[in-house]
Amino acid sequence: MTVTEDVMVFASDQPLRSLDRDEKLLLTRADTGKGPIKLGREHLPLTVVHYPQEYTARPFAPPRGIYENSQLRIEWQTMDNRQPFYHRNCDVDEISYQIASDRTLMTELGVIEHRPREFSRIPRGVAHDNYGRQESHLLFYIPAPVTELAAPQRTSQPVSPPFPGWQAAAMHEAVTQCMGTPGNDTAVFGVDEKLLLEQVHSESERMNVFSINHTVGTQWFFATEAARLGAVVTSPTPENRRYHRTLDADEIQYQVSGRRTLLTQRGIVDLRPGDFVRIPLGIAHGNLVDEASTHLSLLSNQELPQVAESARTADPYSPARLTAALDRVLP
Repeated sequence: MTVTEDVMVFASDQPLRSLDRDEKLLLTRADTGKGPIKLGREHLPLTVVHYPQEYTARPFAPPRGIYENSQLRIEWQTMDNRQPFYHRNCDVDEISYQIASDRTLMTELGVIEHRPREFSRIPRGVAHDNYGRQESHLLFYIPAPVTELAAPQRTSQPVSPPFPGWQAAAMHEAVTQCMGTPGNDTAVFGVDEKLLLEQVHSESERMNVFSINHTVGTQWFFATEAARLGAVVTSPTPENRRYHRTLDADEIQYQVSGRRTLLTQRGIVDLRPGDFVRIPLGIAHGNLVDEASTHLSLLSNQELPQVAESARTADPYSPARLTAALDRVLP
């Protein structure tokens, strides 16, 4: 079957060029051992990291790192309580994405009541604490400044009390460098929480809240010279399918809702809500979906290695595996 491959660079939504490809040849690893020059290293299939979106009771614990390099860090967190301190970043903007349930984000720029499918960005140097109710969220630590690309749905606001039952207390504040990784605090000290949250009345700046809509296509929310973060909404797969190959960026995908099959030159894998996968730069990949599907996409112009434990791996390409995937989604 002939498919289209779009050759991309991460800072543009327009292909450098679009190519017609034989799909089976595109996905089949070539055997070049008999030629004068051996081409192609052995590569392991793609790996999937999974954290359930449904809340499971557990004590408060630090966020879990998933992917990390010298300029980006992605973490998963779940809460049914308060974070026991305020946190202030020295070097990064901290972007959060709400996966499930509700979370109160308290800062000196106001309070945000987060709901699922929402992003917010905490600017570098702004103290913040969280109160979650059987919730989960993602954290993206990206060197400041990060540019916001979309129109916000609303902004942080002065709210007192920030949540029902709140009582001002003597708290700790931790100032950290190195993308907030454990053990990189520069100062930890006591802070009057009431004074900190009342700072909002002296500030003109507010934090924006962005929401993923249901329009088919890619919505970009944040960008720097090194990274882009957005969401991709797909409809059931048409027969004239397309592959993408990004020449200059690793792509991290997080499955928000729906199910899809990811077809790549590093294997074929079925993705469900709660799955993460990393697609290295230069690797062609496409989607098969038979229902509405939404996933997050983070593009990094540096390799972004996985630091979490894998839940499973992609299946090696075979004609039978591809045919089974196509039969499931195409009429």
